[in-house]
Amino acid sequence: MRIDILTVLPEMLESPLGCSILRRAQDKGLAEIHVHNIRDYSTNKHRKVDDYPFGGEAGMVMMIEPVERCISSLRTERHYDEVIFTSPDGEVFSQPMANSMSLLDNIIILCGHYKGVDYRIREHLVTREISIGDYVLTGGELPAAIITDAIVRLIPGAIGDEQSALTDSFQDNLLAPPIYTRPAVYNGWEVPPILLSGHEANIDAWRYEQSLERTRRLRPDLLGE
Repeated sequence: MRIDILTVLPEMLESPLGCSILRRAQDKGLAEIHVHNIRDYSTNKHRKVDDYPFGGEAGMVMMIEPVERCISSLRTERHYDEVIFTSPDGEVFSQPMANSMSLLDNIIILCGHYKGVDYRIREHLVTREISIGDYVLTGGELPAAIITDAIVRLIPGAIGDEQSALTDSFQDNLLAPPIYTRPAVYNGWEVPPILLSGHEANIDAWRYEQSLERTRRLRPDLLGE
């Protein structure tokens, strides 16, 4: 899989894209993640990428030319399955979305900034708009990192134990059950005895009941309640 991230602040992505699972996936050749500075595609001598909006609204807008030039340049090199724009008014990112996108080959993620991007980019070049929640951030770099992390960790081989990702919260529309490790007793706080029983069927049933209880209590919307 290849992910190309377009941004005006590439330095914001250096740390999250270069650590942990994302780093290992790249080192193994399972994923390619490339960050492109949109300013490199500006024809302005000052590498300007923003301007005032028509109509007099406050704030600045990402200009159409450098963004279009960057996307078009990448598209001459390969086909992209999705051109994603990170925006607070996009569809809310979810685990099922991450699952389906992890099967794609090439993705572009355009990071929004300022008041957003010239809407013609969204009308003619963007194929999907994604939000990570109902709030506004300084830019789309952090959402892009989150989307990339959620996708790449699902690629076979990215995580040491591939079964681990299949038991994460939201994979079956339930929250994950409580999880414990050694020691079995600490400060008088005990691990549930069922987990020490060695009875696999009973443990599976307990985990399911706990997932259901936690979901009903914390996220009843996942159950349609």
